[in-house]
Amino acid sequence: MEDPVAHLWRGTVALRIVTFLFALGNVLVQRDDYEREWLAWSAVGAMVLWSAFTVHAYSRESGRRPWVVVADLLVACGLMSLSPLIMTDSQFLFNVPLITTIWAAGPPVAAGALGGQVAGALSGFAVGLSTYLNRAGLTVDLVRDVVLLTAAGFVVGMASTTARRSAVRLAQALRTEAATAERERLARSIHDGVLQVLARVRKRGSELGGEAAELAELAGEQEVALRSLVAAAPTESTVDGDADLRPALQLLATPRVQVSTPATQVMLPAATAFELTAVVREALSNVDKHAGADARAWVLLEDLGEEVVLSIRDDGPGIPDGRLASAEAEGRMGVAQSIRGRVEALRGTLELQTGPGEGTEWEVRVYR
Repeated sequence: MEDPVAHLWRGTVALRIVTFLFALGNVLVQRDDYEREWLAWSAVGAMVLWSAFTVHAYSRESGRRPWVVVADLLVACGLMSLSPLIMTDSQFLFNVPLITTIWAAGPPVAAGALGGQVAGALSGFAVGLSTYLNRAGLTVDLVRDVVLLTAAGFVVGMASTTARRSAVRLAQALRTEAATAERERLARSIHDGVLQVLARVRKRGSELGGEAAELAELAGEQEVALRSLVAAAPTESTVDGDADLRPALQLLATPRVQVSTPATQVMLPAATAFELTAVVREALSNVDKHAGADARAWVLLEDLGEEVVLSIRDDGPGIPDGRLASAEAEGRMGVAQSIRGRVEALRGTLELQTGPGEGTEWEVRVYR
């Protein structure tokens, strides 16, 4: 895959060539007035060699390295520092361009393309500071040059950062599209085979009754679980280690558990998504153990922007007052560690609403 900022590097190469030609023209015009013309031509020779090296390096992805950009900045500032030895006092007085002139604008652009807006802005400021030190005076033109160099590095860096992020999002979207297409293909295959068989077993077993009815119930549970697996959104993650919370929750759906999630991704740090899924799994496990065989549960995921809210509710008999405290005192730490401990580790909040005959509802809030 091509470097997403390759176009910026091509622009950097073009800028290096054009600015060198400008610097060469400046020396040709000013050569007779220089105090040391031989040193001016030596500086031009160094600029030719360094321009050839950077053009070759920046034209290849393997050559776009931090040390090359740092060396580019040092070479530009070093050649610029020869200006007081080359130029006369009258040339400084009449604001004649330094020996490097706009050729020195290359490093801020390269730094921005490689390291983003901060690197570009700092490089531009460094070139501007070198210009000030060599001119030994502060003028409006000098301030303008410093602002332009810093802004150029910043803008190119911002474009570089945006291009890289866009490339990541595009690759992510293509992966999601491919995963969705494959999932749809598998869903059609499963629907035409396994799901139809399970549905047939469930229906026929219910008609026969007895032990066949038990098999029908198990087949029905597996049918729902398989449908949930097929319908679940593809697992999504980013280069920053974020993950979509929805797929893991959708896989918890059963004939007794209904899971509702937003239509759009709910991206969280992968560790946070894992812990929240574990919280829901533990809450549903408690429903199985304590709410009765006929109890139903509902899981609701809400994305409120700055926070994510998870609600796990059941229609069981509820938790009697003091039951959780006594269970913890007896050493049964399911709620204390698996639910409350996880939520506290995520710096979230946990609220319990329950009572005899009122069912149980856990509400978990985690801030992004």
